[in-house]
Amino acid sequence: MQCPCCGYQDSKVIDSRAVSDGIRRRRQCLKCDSRFTTYEKINTGSFLVIKKDGRREEFDRDKLTNGISKACIKRPISADIIAELVDKIEGELHQLGKMEVSSSVIGELVMKYLKELDRIAYIRFASVYRQFADIENFREEVDNLNRRHHSANKAQLPLIPR
Repeated sequence: MQCPCCGYQDSKVIDSRAVSDGIRRRRQCLKCDSRFTTYEKINTGSFLVIKKDGRREEFDRDKLTNGISKACIKRPISADIIAELVDKIEGELHQLGKMEVSSSVIGELVMKYLKELDRIAYIRFASVYRQFADIENFREEVDNLNRRHHSANKAQLPLIPR
């Protein structure tokens, strides 16, 4: 493991602890004695994402995180909650056991979890993912969301008051 301070290639492990999805290791450089932390994540194998235009690309967790984060900008949603959401989605995708997954499957999973988490973030994501043709399509989605959540969740205000 390369030291972030001096670049030396060797270090010793001082402490190891299990974390939610891997191992946290505290290390000490054998040259400059600086200490740093590394994380090892279990590699569950990757899969390909089939895009709308037929292209295939390797699943990119960072791309998924960025898309969800953009939908959650200026919402009361922490980075930890977004990371947990991405973990759930990635876990469900791995449970499918397929080597290739359609981007629409990923998009629907994101929308399912965002709808439960925050309706504003859901609408933001849906507006990009579903590529609403006009304001009427957008309005229909908001009205459907309001109807579904009106009786189920009194804590959130309607998206567009009547």
